[in-house]
Amino acid sequence: MMIRDDGLESSHFLQLAAVDFTGIYAVHLAAKEERLKMTRLAMSLLSGPFLAAIALTSAKVVDPQSLTEWQRVPWYLFALVAAFGVLSVLAFLRLIEAADAHARTARAINNFRLLYASRLKDELGWSPNLPIDPRFPETYAPLAWPGINVMTLALANSTYLTVGVTGLGGQTPNPLLLAFSITLVALVHYAVYYVRCNVTRRRRLPHNSYKLPDQET
Repeated sequence: MMIRDDGLESSHFLQLAAVDFTGIYAVHLAAKEERLKMTRLAMSLLSGPFLAAIALTSAKVVDPQSLTEWQRVPWYLFALVAAFGVLSVLAFLRLIEAADAHARTARAINNFRLLYASRLKDELGWSPNLPIDPRFPETYAPLAWPGINVMTLALANSTYLTVGVTGLGGQTPNPLLLAFSITLVALVHYAVYYVRCNVTRRRRLPHNSYKLPDQET
């Protein structure tokens, strides 16, 4: 099925630009809100063991002095640290999915901007000051704020998981070994982030039954 190309009139410019700016503004607001929600959720989960320790010491179930030495810390506190570290992984995964979803939406808006800007640039002598590259932004961007947020949460999760498992195993912590273990777990988190973002970037495009123009690669 062929689509007849009648071109765009300059009178359509304001409508297209309004839709464009409204869309990209909504994407940025949604991305910020989602990151804040997941960060708050993660911080709430990671504060769980501390709140539990305060409650147990206030109820005199745990001697506060026992929390000053690794060997005297009750096993169930280590279990809480590990459990909340596992729960926080869910927030970590959701944060990756949120960053990917908003990047895909932003790329779709860039593609829309490219389609109408390429048809109006000759008539109006105008070019947008926003990106027209449908491949931007990249889902894998570890040095952008979403990526920094993800990796910071990964490091916190890794610390909780390593400390919790080490304490449950009754092992005497060696600082170098503990740091090495935290690094390994953090690298596993990073691998999940890297693979998920790159798989998303190389996704298949939806079926286009009407053969509408699409510039995305």
